[in-house]
Amino acid sequence: MSDFLKFAYELIAQVVYNLTAWIVAFVQGFIRLFITGWIEYYGIFTSYFGEFGFFSKVLSIILVILLIAIPIVVIVLIARRVVLHIQLKADRDDNRTLYKEIGRLNKQVLDLMDEKNKILSLKVNNNGAAGTPYLGGDGLADPISGASPLVVPAVAAGEGDGIGMPVIAGGFGVAGDGNVGEDVISNAAAAAATAAAQARLKTEEEEKNNTNRFPKLSLVDLKYEDYDEPDYDDQITLKELAEGYRLFACSQMHLYYTPEIVRRFIAGMAASKILILEGISGTGKTSLPYSFSRYLCNVATMVSVQPSFRDRTELLGYFNEFSKRFNETEFLRALYEANFRKDPTIIVLDEMNLARIEYYFAEMLSVLEMPSQDEWVLDLVPTAWPGDPIKLDSGKIHVSPTTWFVGTANNDDSTFTITDKVYDRAMPIELNERAEAFECELQPACSITYDHLKALFEQAKAEYPISQSSLDKMKKLDNYLQTRFKLAFGNRIIKQMYEFVPVYVACGGTELGGMDYIIARKVLKKFESLNVMFVRDEIKGLIEYIEKTFGSGEMKDSIEYLQRIRNLV
Repeated sequence: MSDFLKFAYELIAQVVYNLTAWIVAFVQGFIRLFITGWIEYYGIFTSYFGEFGFFSKVLSIILVILLIAIPIVVIVLIARRVVLHIQLKADRDDNRTLYKEIGRLNKQVLDLMDEKNKILSLKVNNNGAAGTPYLGGDGLADPISGASPLVVPAVAAGEGDGIGMPVIAGGFGVAGDGNVGEDVISNAAAAAATAAAQARLKTEEEEKNNTNRFPKLSLVDLKYEDYDEPDYDDQITLKELAEGYRLFACSQMHLYYTPEIVRRFIAGMAASKILILEGISGTGKTSLPYSFSRYLCNVATMVSVQPSFRDRTELLGYFNEFSKRFNETEFLRALYEANFRKDPTIIVLDEMNLARIEYYFAEMLSVLEMPSQDEWVLDLVPTAWPGDPIKLDSGKIHVSPTTWFVGTANNDDSTFTITDKVYDRAMPIELNERAEAFECELQPACSITYDHLKALFEQAKAEYPISQSSLDKMKKLDNYLQTRFKLAFGNRIIKQMYEFVPVYVACGGTELGGMDYIIARKVLKKFESLNVMFVRDEIKGLIEYIEKTFGSGEMKDSIEYLQRIRNLV
């Protein structure tokens, strides 16, 4: 026995030794081949490479690249094979679990079908002739004559199951063809379909009565059930409004704006329902509409535009057919709440040109162009439901005339260019420099109604209409631009000028200052869509013509803008 143990020990020890030696040799060979061997390879390469000609050098480089690429490819293939094996193993486990779940569900379906057949058997036995058992499929033919059994309808209303289903009276064989009772069966099927449709309609009606599709808008309804209106200051003038806001922003929010920017902002509200604040970052573009809304005691709703915005659903939301609820947005809530308020409402679209404005804001641009404010309507859902908010009209929401949309825009590589379609409908305001800080006494907020603000705009148009001499100068400039540059004052720009300039003057500005701003931002801005290289010399002549027509130094914005365009070439 001891000799056998000695034999077994020596044999196993030799096997283990040889296996260990093989592993060590393999590891050493791998290290020598792929790691330490590079020094030897490099020595061989350098010893021959200097003596080679051009063609031999190219071949040697190709050979080295192949020798490097082959082990890399082998390692990558092995790694991919291992990863694929792991994935397939995981997929097999997942599929095995899925198959088990499918088998369990199939078994449940079969059990439910058996249960349904048992219930149908009981119903037929209960509705059949007294003492006649349910015969199943074998009872459909007479055992002697082969005729079909007599099929008769329920005896009277209120008998049977109450839905007009046919009753099979087994045991009363009738000789004849196999079509006996087909009309009765068709009538029964039609009655069943009618009952199902009525049940579905009833269920839908109950869903309409019990479902609140607009929970956010319904909360707005509750908010304004017992709303107490503030004391409105309907005696304030436009000049007092502009100066009061500037002092309010300084004293309560530590924001500083020049009187010129405030005039342009208020005059822009008179000219358009859409304002675009442009300029470099940090000049207070977003803070301007927000602080102005704070001054009017109706805080603005801030909507951050995302690059993914593609259509109106990004702003207004959409109806979810599965949950039977409308996916409401803050933009929609603010738009709806404006119908309850008498004071101006401001909705801010922050970084509005991160996405294409003419895509997601297209419907709003079209609606605000409607001549009658009764046509400022947006469709939300096709029909009205009993639980809908009170300010919705047959699934439609009205855009209140008290609402302004103010967008902020940066001009850099991360944004889209604002198209002429948007610029023509909006009032652009540039903020390219910070205002100097100043000190003032605490200025309180001011509550005014939209009707009073609109009356102030109308009063300004009556008291400060554009003079005939300025209109004549503008007409001369229009003719000059049409002749030299094929540019013109469109009807929309003329209308905005009639709205903008009087309010700008009422806020403390000058007539030529207001016209200068409109011409620079609405007319001359179209030079950006032209090939300025070909009209560079003509721009110099245009500058001279403007100074000659309007007076030297009177049209500063227009001259500065043209000089900036000319210097870009």
